[in-house]
Parts: sequence; C-alpha cells; structure tokens
Amino acid sequence: MTNKEKYKMAFSALQPSERLSWEAERMMRLQKQKKMKLAAAIISGCILVGGTGTAYAANVGGIQRTVQTWIHGDQTSATLEISGDGSYQMNYTDENGEEKTIGGGGVSFGADGSEHPISEQEILEQLNAPDVEYETDGSIWVYYQNQKIEITDKFDKDGVCYVKIKNGDELLYLTVKYQNGFAYSTKCYIEPWAFN
Repeated sequence: MTNKEKYKMAFSALQPSERLSWEAERMMRLQKQKKMKLAAAIISGCILVGGTGTAYAANVGGIQRTVQTWIHGDQTSATLEISGDGSYQMNYTDENGEEKTIGGGGVSFGADGSEHPISEQEILEQLNAPDVEYETDGSIWVYYQNQKIEITDKFDKDGVCYVKIKNGDELLYLTVKYQNGFAYSTKCYIEPWAFN
C-alpha cells in the first residue's frame, strides 16, 4: 500500500460536522458576494473614468494640466498641453498681464537608432532647464529657476561663455556659444565643439 492510499484511508473516516459544512458554505457565499460587488465597483469606475477621459480628450486634444514653472526668474502658473507627437504648448500670463504662448517638443533617439516622440517627463525637464535670452538692448541673460544672470560681457574672443549656476546643493555648468546655442551639465562644462 502506498503513502497516498494510507492517507486517503486514514482521513476518509473523518466527516465534517453539519455546522462546519454550513459555515464553510456561508463564508464562500459571502466571499463570492464581496468579489461580485468589488467587480461591479471596478467596472463602474472604469466606465466613469473612461467616459470622462474620452470627453476630456475630445475637448482638449491632448494631456492638459496646470503647472508651476520659472519664466524669466519668476515662478508662474501656466497651462501645459502635451500632444501625443512629442510637442507641447504652454499658455501663461506675463508680468505685464499679457497672455503668452510658447511651444516646443521633438523626438528622442534610442540606442538602436529608433526615433520616438519625447515623453512628458522629457518635456518637463526641457521646461525646467536653463534658458539663454538675447534682449533687444543687446544684453544677454541666463534664466534658471529664480535666478537671472547677465552674461553680456563674459564671452571670450571665440564667442564662448562659461557660467556656473548654484541652486541650493545643485551645481550646473553652462557653456554658451554666442547666438549659437548652449549646453549644460551637472558634472563639468561641455566643450563648445561638442554641441551644435
């Protein structure tokens, strides 16, 4: 006789009491009812969210949210609309009360050379990056969060300017080529020949 047969024979003589059997059935019914209620709630939630999301997407055409961003050294509330193709549009009111719109976007390239629209995270990083502005009066300014740094007279004979920006514990090394772009890093200055 095998062990399996021995166990079967030993436990076949045991019978659950009527009360235990009834309690087990009652518990199984309650669990089934709870699962059904949970499933109904989840389906209702999906229908509600899905219906609202469809109406929202139909009205807006993309992801829209209110964000806090730094514009010219001032923290500003803006409405950011992100489309599925990696582009964005941001609307805000400037310090003079005028409605302004800026936009941008682009694509990223994977290690295998594949191209895809930039993600929402990359767009937010782009919005929070330093910015260099050439003013009509000839002055040149770097804006980064609440900082505004004039760099007009800091360009060398090759038209390159190096700026170190300290923001709390964070350090940014900014390399600016006069009217030919800029690059930054948290580790070191990027060589002018390495970009543009």
